[in-house]
Amino acid sequence: MYTTLDVCETSSVMMRQAYCETLCALAREGRDVVALDADLISSSGMRPFFKEFPDRAVQCGVAEANMIGIAAGLSAVGKIPFAHSFGCFASRRVCDQIMISAAYACLNVRIVGSDPGITATYNGGTHMPFEDMGVLRSIPGITLIEPTDPVMTRDVVRKLASAYGVYYIRLARKNVKAVYADGSTFEIGRGALLRPGRDVAVIASGIMVSEALKAADILSAEGVGVRVVDMFTWKPVDGELIAECAAETGAIVTAENHNIYGGLGSAVAEALVKSGPVPVEMVGVRDRFGQVGTEDYLREEYGLTARDIIGAIRRAIARK
Repeated sequence: MYTTLDVCETSSVMMRQAYCETLCALAREGRDVVALDADLISSSGMRPFFKEFPDRAVQCGVAEANMIGIAAGLSAVGKIPFAHSFGCFASRRVCDQIMISAAYACLNVRIVGSDPGITATYNGGTHMPFEDMGVLRSIPGITLIEPTDPVMTRDVVRKLASAYGVYYIRLARKNVKAVYADGSTFEIGRGALLRPGRDVAVIASGIMVSEALKAADILSAEGVGVRVVDMFTWKPVDGELIAECAAETGAIVTAENHNIYGGLGSAVAEALVKSGPVPVEMVGVRDRFGQVGTEDYLREEYGLTARDIIGAIRRAIARK
């Protein structure tokens, strides 16, 4: 079981800062990492990398499909490309290029899609990807990851420099709740158990992990044992851990900053069908488009709060 911080306060380090600093460190170590961006260097926090390593940086302009093609070409000559754009452009707009130029060609490409779901806030509905993981999940062989906080971001990015394949990293850009202690390490493809509990298991991802922990703490005062799992890898999802949670608690709640159709809830349900179905309640965006607003407002609007998780927990337990 992972050690989490006693209280999930907002991290002083932005996610994009952790991403950039890790790529800079890898470049200084002599790793063949290359950063590509689609005219969003300031938004992605990558100016320090582009300044220090101009020969390892490619500004692709507002041409995201071409950026994926360039990343694929760099991979073909032995480089390790990390290509960034906002999540809506890094998934919907470039799906065919990821499919054919990267995955079908069995190349080694990392696509970083930032501002997932409601974290796009004032960029509004057109820039608010509730479907990015669902769009990409059906591509053969792709790995989908949503880092939870800066500690996990640093560890995952470093691990990806030594991995091979096509990876999509769903990365919040700015400040999120800090969940993990410094130095924590993670295994891609394996969920992280954060709280024990035998009444229900909450399987969460991204910004919903801290909300799940908050819900678990609230219900513990009522004697309800809530197990919390951070399922930061959506594909391949950790079916073994999901089956264990179902067998030992008898009820599952999923929590995601994403459309419940095609997202984490769908992946968990698919795994449960194979291992032994139990009642499942899904907390997430319910087939809607995004809109402009503060993150707090959007959490309430789309039902992405600890209160919503608690309601889903009560429903799931009642269905046992």
